[in-house]
Amino acid sequence: MLIAIDIGNTDFTLGIFEGRKLMDTFRMTTRIPRTSDEYGVFLLNSLQYKGFDAKKVDAVIIASVVPAVMHSFNSAIIKYFGLKPIIVGPGIRTGIRIKTSNPKETGADRIVDVVAGYELYGGPVIVVDFGTATTYDFVNQDGEFVGGVTSPGLRTSANALWQHAAKLPEIEISRPPSIMARDTVTSMQAGLVFGYIGQTEYIIQKMKEESRCPDCKVVATGGLGKMIAEETDSIDFYDPHLTLKGLQIIYEKQR
Repeated sequence: MLIAIDIGNTDFTLGIFEGRKLMDTFRMTTRIPRTSDEYGVFLLNSLQYKGFDAKKVDAVIIASVVPAVMHSFNSAIIKYFGLKPIIVGPGIRTGIRIKTSNPKETGADRIVDVVAGYELYGGPVIVVDFGTATTYDFVNQDGEFVGGVTSPGLRTSANALWQHAAKLPEIEISRPPSIMARDTVTSMQAGLVFGYIGQTEYIIQKMKEESRCPDCKVVATGGLGKMIAEETDSIDFYDPHLTLKGLQIIYEKQR
């Protein structure tokens, strides 16, 4: 049994795989400092609650963009599972050739996403991950990660709006009934959601133009990605577990 772990700026997302099948997922908050014992107990309790035997875990793979938590988390895996986790980083086999100017700067989450996008949907492909930051990454037909775009995530943009405008309230991020809003809350929702849809469509369009790949497939993932994907024809597929699937694919390539 494999545990695949995506450590993002907001959440840890953990997937339990038996072979290639994703059996279950669970989450925990990243921003709360924890000891290795707290991480270990959380993992064991979560597995037990979901009906899995922790003794059957024979491998752990991690992609992290939060270096500060890695020491405690690695220690938890070693202490509570007796395993040395595989860490996605420079030198690991992925099947993707990174052709950016400085490959070592490429985040582990982006590498995992493009591996899954290319392996599961074929190339050329644009992979869009709606997270704390939204990333748009292009992989050509030959499996080369050529480059991409990074923009503030939808929730990040929303936080900036109400934190820096004294009279604007904190709101739920959801699609309002109409772009012609009649009150403050729905006007903010309209600006955030419809504005983000417009940004998404424009960036995808420009990436297709510059890559000379008008028929390039577009795959989206990330918590708020479903809402955006449902509102635009620019996204062909929405896969909520794309990153975890990418981790499982990379794990198999190490064997």
